[in-house]
Amino acid sequence: MTSNDVAALGPRLPSPVRELTDERFERRGVRLLLKRDDLIHPALVGNKWRKLAPNLTAAAGRTVLTFGGAWSNHLRATAAAGRLLGLSTVGVVRGHELAGRPLNDSLARCAADGMRLHFTDRSAYRRKTEPEILTALMAAAGAPEAYVVPEGGSNAAAVRGCRALGQELDGYADVVAVACGTGGTLAGLAAGLGAGQRALGVPVLKGGFLDGDVRRLQERAFGGPRGTWSLDDRFHFGGYARVPDELDAFAADFERRHGLPVERLYVAKTLYALLTLTEEGAFPRGTTLAAVITGRPFPEPAFPEHRFPEHP
Repeated sequence: MTSNDVAALGPRLPSPVRELTDERFERRGVRLLLKRDDLIHPALVGNKWRKLAPNLTAAAGRTVLTFGGAWSNHLRATAAAGRLLGLSTVGVVRGHELAGRPLNDSLARCAADGMRLHFTDRSAYRRKTEPEILTALMAAAGAPEAYVVPEGGSNAAAVRGCRALGQELDGYADVVAVACGTGGTLAGLAAGLGAGQRALGVPVLKGGFLDGDVRRLQERAFGGPRGTWSLDDRFHFGGYARVPDELDAFAADFERRHGLPVERLYVAKTLYALLTLTEEGAFPRGTTLAAVITGRPFPEPAFPEHRFPEHP
């Protein structure tokens, strides 16, 4: 597998930047742009493309083994990439109790795309980065020689791939916000932004561990810290996959206002964070914000693509 093979899938790069008219930001003197990474590729959406593309090249045709929960966007994207590129894929799924049960919609799509699913107990899953545990999991999954992509896709190759996201936004915005699961997208985004720009990470998991993870990822990818970035961990809404009524209502209202489908687990939290910070006065008048739209809802709702005016 070469970079040309991956590029032949026809990604839409650079992804579009659109300006959004929203009076809630305008009355604070703040402009809001959307970086539409959800339009990069129909199956490999957003940061999944940016993180997976360099790893698929590095896999060089070998079986790709990776990890995720029962509703993992990363597993779906990896399975889709395997189907499109003719690669064998294995997904190690958290939760041995799921074995033998009917597959949910997300895992069913993985299986339909040819991914072999291996369910493991949560204790082993938590220790999956330990060499002995990883070796045992690979053997149990029938892929002892596989190329391993970590949970969420965040490794040095992925971080370097996400640097292009920041480079594409150079000169567009003062603050660029992105939802964070494992921190790889933020690490690369910050490295690619220009002087005077900063990246804002919105963690979707609670725990406060991402600061060190982002620093370690930048160290592995670039040999040291890059760019200006910060985290605001107030907007996880209870943790990963938690979508309380308040967040769902906010996302539904955003959809009605702008005709844009809002993915709940990541994108809604980013947009909610930016609106809250704007209303708190965190951004001076004249600030331009950019929100990275990293994904689409699943299953996808029946919204037409919204056409925003191009931002020069």
